[in-house]
Amino acid sequence: MTASASKKILLIDDDPRLRELVQRYLNEQGFSVDAFEDASRLEARLQRNRPQLVLLDLMMPGEDGLSVCRRLRAMGDNIPIIMLTARGDDIDRIIGLEMGADDYLPKPFNPRELLARINAVLRRQKEPSALAAPLTEGEHFDFGPFRLEIANRRLLREGVSLPLTNAEFALLRVFAGHPRAPLSRERLMELARGREHEAFDRSIDVQVSRLRKLIEDNSGEPRYLQTVWGFGYVFVPDGSER
Repeated sequence: MTASASKKILLIDDDPRLRELVQRYLNEQGFSVDAFEDASRLEARLQRNRPQLVLLDLMMPGEDGLSVCRRLRAMGDNIPIIMLTARGDDIDRIIGLEMGADDYLPKPFNPRELLARINAVLRRQKEPSALAAPLTEGEHFDFGPFRLEIANRRLLREGVSLPLTNAEFALLRVFAGHPRAPLSRERLMELARGREHEAFDRSIDVQVSRLRKLIEDNSGEPRYLQTVWGFGYVFVPDGSER
């Protein structure tokens, strides 16, 4: 049995041909794939036989993929999500990431590229930020009223757990491992996500923006995740001026 044989994937897409092709290909790769044409049965499926990852079409009849993703994240469900869409503009990718998606793949796509994205997301979920930081799984990192627990993959504020997607955790772990070190967007992407695929700068900007909304009192004037103009970002644990 391969390492991926026990992994369950849920595919939601209204294109029957794509569902058939993706389901057959991923099944051949050792995944167990359930496919639905819309998200009407999503919650029941997540509760009954929870998958490891959801492939979610952006444009569907009824509730669209962005709305589904937004709703799941609002409920505190951080199941990995890869958005699929025929629209490949940067703005659509940015919106998907803003809603909390872990990755984004425009149609048409090569099935091998989809497999690589799935494996990358699942690997980050299991071992997030493996390249990133000199922090062991038993450690935690404290800053301000927050604690980042590495083993539990949790962010706490005064003991209360905050919702954090896999991508956000990976990025915050990078920052925690490199306090006061200015990091370029390219370096942040490399440390947080590896080099499985080419990234665009705005994806990091979106993730930083989401983190700021979680940890900053005023995300417009950040204390912890400060901008290094023309370069990238720097994490200042005590919130002081650099």
